[in-house]
Amino acid sequence: MGNSGFEKYKRLPSGGFALSGPAEMAEALRLQNWRIRREEERRQGEMATGERIQTRRLATTSTPSPSPPAPVWKLRKDSKAHSKAAKSAKPSKAALQFVPGWDLAVGIEIHAQLNTPHKLFSPASPSAHAPPNTRVAPFDAALPGSQPVFQPGVLIPAVRAALALRCAVQPASRFDRKHYFHWDQPAGYQITQYYAPLARDGSVTLRARDGLLGDEVEVVGIQQVQMEQDTAKTLAQPGGVQWVDLNRAGAALVEIISRPTMRSPAAAAAFVRKVQGLLRGADACVVGMEEGGLRADVNVSVKRAGEAGPLGTRVEVKNLSSFKAVEDAVVAERDRQIAVLEGGGLVEAETRGWTVGGTETRRLRGKEGEVDYRYMPDPDLGPVVVDPRLVEHLAERSGMSVDEELDELVGRYGLTEKDAVTLTGLDDGNRVQYFYNVLEALETLRTGNWGEHHAPHQPEPPQDPETLSRLAANWCLHKLGKLTNDSSLLAMTPNGECVVPSGDLATIIHHLHEHDITAKTANALLLGLFSGDIPPGHVRQTIDEQQLWFHEISRDEYAAVADAVVADGDVKAVLDEFLKYYQQEGGKKQYPEGKLMFLVGRMMRVGEKAESMDPGSAEGVMRKRIKEVYVPRMMRGAGGGGEGEGKAEGV
Repeated sequence: MGNSGFEKYKRLPSGGFALSGPAEMAEALRLQNWRIRREEERRQGEMATGERIQTRRLATTSTPSPSPPAPVWKLRKDSKAHSKAAKSAKPSKAALQFVPGWDLAVGIEIHAQLNTPHKLFSPASPSAHAPPNTRVAPFDAALPGSQPVFQPGVLIPAVRAALALRCAVQPASRFDRKHYFHWDQPAGYQITQYYAPLARDGSVTLRARDGLLGDEVEVVGIQQVQMEQDTAKTLAQPGGVQWVDLNRAGAALVEIISRPTMRSPAAAAAFVRKVQGLLRGADACVVGMEEGGLRADVNVSVKRAGEAGPLGTRVEVKNLSSFKAVEDAVVAERDRQIAVLEGGGLVEAETRGWTVGGTETRRLRGKEGEVDYRYMPDPDLGPVVVDPRLVEHLAERSGMSVDEELDELVGRYGLTEKDAVTLTGLDDGNRVQYFYNVLEALETLRTGNWGEHHAPHQPEPPQDPETLSRLAANWCLHKLGKLTNDSSLLAMTPNGECVVPSGDLATIIHHLHEHDITAKTANALLLGLFSGDIPPGHVRQTIDEQQLWFHEISRDEYAAVADAVVADGDVKAVLDEFLKYYQQEGGKKQYPEGKLMFLVGRMMRVGEKAESMDPGSAEGVMRKRIKEVYVPRMMRGAGGGGEGEGKAEGV
């Protein structure tokens, strides 16, 4: 096609083009419109000069006129079909977990920044947002004559982290020097705890709600938890130049080393996600993976299924900064090693890297053996002795674990596991505290004498406390989430407050639950609070001033509206679907929910009463009338007699 600009499209017989995505569709539409405009201009020019095309004089070998351009709807349909086919061709997540004939083993090292105002061996304050090289003490820069001074405040979050991972805190731990040379390590060595770590022998339990596929439960062992320094941050510049920011150098970390027992990529990602939640819940590490406060290195090895002996050669993939990157990197490295072994090669011990959005790991350097790090005890630091009473004190005040909190959200408050997991993970765990604050305010409104307004003829609201808590969770999770794509604009604080005060949201939910306002009004009030149009504490006043109270019609009036809708002859075919449902044998036919909502929609458009009807109430009345009135009437009309009516009543 030359340079016509159509190389990336495949011409269809109709004259249109098969597209490979939304961007291509937009480009094709633009080109199609340009062709149409050009043809129209040509025809107008011919008419202006008096030219006429005499088709009978054309030679029989003339090029046939092109077929008309494909309509826009055809292009959109083709684009959707292509996208659907591409999506179905992509292997499912479950299909990527295991390779027949091969076993996978994954061990993970997690580096998490401790929640402390000082670095590990200097009083400098680590900050990811400060100008470069402004939070640096002499020891952080390894200036001659500077000495490390252990900051005791670091020990508290470190012990909390160990307890959250069910580790045994050691009475005494020691620091060692791990020697290697790199521009992000000013001293030429890193201070860590290799020989005598802070804690040992922990475990993390993974379930389906944590990200495992299926209903299996996997327990991942924790080999040790050790305190260590972070490195400096390097910023790549053009020409191979590296800038070094020492603000992060010397920041206090815990390194969590798992045992290599994870057998699937999903388990590896679930482990990292679960550890982050445990550390946040213990207030040990509050900066998560998305903000650079937690990084993971995965160690991947494979061997043939059923093959006796040790695991295969271990390859490390460094510095993974998201849960998806962990899973994708494990898949890519596993597949690379299998391809090497099936090709008759040997897997080398090495360190590899991963690019976000990539499909392959890349070699960084040959893997150094442990002896090459030349570990040695640090002569400038004494042992860290932990009083057992401190461990006991922190354990008693540790609060609920992530698993215990999820169990309570699901069991006590009636949330789905998916919503419970999402709620505890948002805003560094602050969203779930906001949810608790809303529930507390709702309990005050529900049990107290606050608020005298009640709509006349109000139907009885549900009395199940779980119904109210699920409603609150929906608003805290989904309604707040729809206000903005940037959750930082909510300004959620650790004590569970944001730009929409929890008490004001509770007031909205309370009146919505009591049928005092409609869902439309409730959404408008929430938006007003978020935008600042409604001052904090003025929700009820706004409802009064703008006369937003909902005066709902009675149940008898709902029934009369339903009867009027059903009396219309054009809904007979719709009612026949309900008759078939109640007459069936064996219960294979599903309840026609779509037909029910069609009838409810008709109800909501009936005359002056539409503004005084609630969709939920209308649905309940219509569902009951269909079962108890309309279907029995149709059965009697069809000759079913009392037996048919009794069957409908009992369904």
